[in-house]
Amino acid sequence: MSARQLDLFEIDEPVAIKNTSTFIDNMRLPVHRWFRYSAGFSAQWAESVIASEGALRVLDPFCGSGTTLIAAENASAESYGVEAHPFVARVARAKLARRSDPEAYRSLAHRVLQCAKRSERCDEDYPPLIKKCYTEQTLFDLDKIRRAVAENQDSSPAAELVWLTLVGILRITSHVGTANWQYVLPKKTKKNPSAPFDAFRKLTDTIYQDMLVSQDIRTPSAKLVQADARTCDGVPSGFADLVITSPPYPNNYDYADATRLEMSFLREIGGWGDLHESVRKHLVRSCSQHVPERAANLDEVLGASELGPIRSELAPICHQLADVRLTKGGKKTYHLMVACYFLDLTKTWHALRRVCASPCKVCFVIGDSAPYGVYVPVHDWLGRLAIAAGFSDFRFEKIRDRNTKWKNRKHRVPLCEGRLWVEG
Repeated sequence: MSARQLDLFEIDEPVAIKNTSTFIDNMRLPVHRWFRYSAGFSAQWAESVIASEGALRVLDPFCGSGTTLIAAENASAESYGVEAHPFVARVARAKLARRSDPEAYRSLAHRVLQCAKRSERCDEDYPPLIKKCYTEQTLFDLDKIRRAVAENQDSSPAAELVWLTLVGILRITSHVGTANWQYVLPKKTKKNPSAPFDAFRKLTDTIYQDMLVSQDIRTPSAKLVQADARTCDGVPSGFADLVITSPPYPNNYDYADATRLEMSFLREIGGWGDLHESVRKHLVRSCSQHVPERAANLDEVLGASELGPIRSELAPICHQLADVRLTKGGKKTYHLMVACYFLDLTKTWHALRRVCASPCKVCFVIGDSAPYGVYVPVHDWLGRLAIAAGFSDFRFEKIRDRNTKWKNRKHRVPLCEGRLWVEG
């Protein structure tokens, strides 16, 4: 999902509500506000769709930080979520612990904070990115909290929520630009970053209050599977009567890099180069970083039988991109990325056909793409691939125009974003 995919829904139909336009709206909602993941959509919209459809069993194969799963719990529906990004899956799992004991969480968070305040300064050697993002004193205090969290980690719901409390303050305590997309901007500074101990205490209070609100929910807890959407392993066959999701767009947004700040601070990676083994190799190939030049053979990918329904249109576009890239300084492998993206998404459709009931309804929040100014009709091709996978019908509902605001945009090709509805 693109950084601008956050501006999604202007809705005027019975299955939705108005003005639930971005994930930013979720930052006012209990639980959703604990961690702002750059890929997301309106929780209120998702909840309204589940309720209006009368869905009993909901699936999100790209569940991210758990927006759909929490919405399903609120709407009294069973749900499964699949997420391949290991760090983001842990965030979602922690958020799903909202119905655990709030007193146990608050007690542990308080103990961790007091332990951190009492601990001695430790000159840990952090990766260069982290040293750019924090003042020396802020990094010392964050490191104290990190060590205290690690010392009290026992994989209990309370411990996972305390881990998320630390993760949730990493961006607001940085004095540099750490907006919620994949790039950290060390030359852009903030006027009033939060102090780590104060930020930890404040987020603890927020999580505790949100947990109190969540205690009355009686719906069976959502089930989260750290797995690949291309297989949906771990999801029972015929489970879902409704799928709500937003798959990655083929627009070169690197989801692995989106959490580099957090993963670097937590010592899960040493730098940008470590992201491939840790994250990228698990993800749908929607970014040129996922498909370096020798990682795939274009003709072999295009020859895959699953791409038969769109091959006659896909192949010329990929070959055009292969030619255009040679005229560009970056020579990005968009030709491989686009081919691999549709191969990965058709595998996802086949997996969804297995785990969906009959009848069922699927909603993909999706946008089209134009790498190097070459238009890719994403929603039409995805709809046709869904039919080939065994679904019966599709329609696309445009929500908004894209590529209209930014002065530095690379091309002028009109783009849009909307909801691809598939039935079967």
